[in-house]
Amino acid sequence: MIFCANPRAQYLLHKQEIDAAIQKVLDSGNYVLGAEVEAFESEFSDHLGVAFSVGCGSGTDALALALKAMEIGDGDEVIVPSHTAVPTVAAIVMAGATPVFADVEPDYYTIDARQVEALCGERTKAIIAVHLYGQAADLEALLEITAARGLRLIEDCAQAVGATWKGKRLGTIGDVGCFSFFPTKNLGAIGDGGAVVCNDEQLAQRLRSLRQYGWNEQRVSQESGVNSRLDELQAAILRVKLKYLAADNADRKRMALYYSEELKDFPITLHLERTNASHVYHLYVIQVNEREKLKAHLVNSGVHAGIHYPVPVHRMKAYQDNTTVLPVTDRIVDRILSLPLYPGLMNEELEQVVCAVRAYYGG
Repeated sequence: MIFCANPRAQYLLHKQEIDAAIQKVLDSGNYVLGAEVEAFESEFSDHLGVAFSVGCGSGTDALALALKAMEIGDGDEVIVPSHTAVPTVAAIVMAGATPVFADVEPDYYTIDARQVEALCGERTKAIIAVHLYGQAADLEALLEITAARGLRLIEDCAQAVGATWKGKRLGTIGDVGCFSFFPTKNLGAIGDGGAVVCNDEQLAQRLRSLRQYGWNEQRVSQESGVNSRLDELQAAILRVKLKYLAADNADRKRMALYYSEELKDFPITLHLERTNASHVYHLYVIQVNEREKLKAHLVNSGVHAGIHYPVPVHRMKAYQDNTTVLPVTDRIVDRILSLPLYPGLMNEELEQVVCAVRAYYGG
């Protein structure tokens, strides 16, 4: 079976170096917030072109810590797309704030800035721009809104590490950038991990304190914080993978272009790229009629495609909002399908996916 994602294949690409990095940490005897975390934070900052990087326990924690560090919580509202991974919204609730759901653009699947403008109110404190599937949201429009209204812009870069907008790395354009290093991500650990990046030294210092109980240098809590530390093993693994991120993203781009070329003549809505932005194809998402029939056909052909995401967050029991009407989101969730794409996917496997899709349409 060819799966939608395969973290083990990505590990095997760099197995020798990763194994050596893990052994180095085991031999060091220092397992929490040591030299590997410090080195990764520095290297990650250099890669992005940002002043500060603060490692933490997960991408969810990265968002929640960013909100708390910017004093966004009880009584505040944060505008967020409903078409996103649940952690984006869970983090808002963790911080004590209220999510306000926005629709997405039909062509790019990212938050619709026109609707964001209409949703802004007295309690609005921030907008989360989710760079979904690997490319930028409409940052130009969102920056205009946040500047005019004095709002914070938080970039959720969980699926877009290494992508750019107008030549700048995503995560460096808003007030903060939040990253996930979940194993399936473009830059994935072998376990959980995350980071918040920014150019504000005071904000970075507060993030470092909040990730560890609100401690100061004497381990005296100055405020209530949490335990959300990127551990040494994951940092060491990420340092290895970071060296290959650009090449791995280029490989994802190659595979995406292959899909687009081979499937262009079929009744499929293909993945589009935004002007003035680079796409790193965390996922290659198509839209089709009768999605479940195609998905079942692919399984019978040895291909497991994914759905990201089948239920919008505003329709989930935990966050349900019956007053919200998001026509684009509600329409696409029954049509989207993610084709297998990851470093380590063999050319013959890529061809098998294409042949299976074409066969469904009689091609």
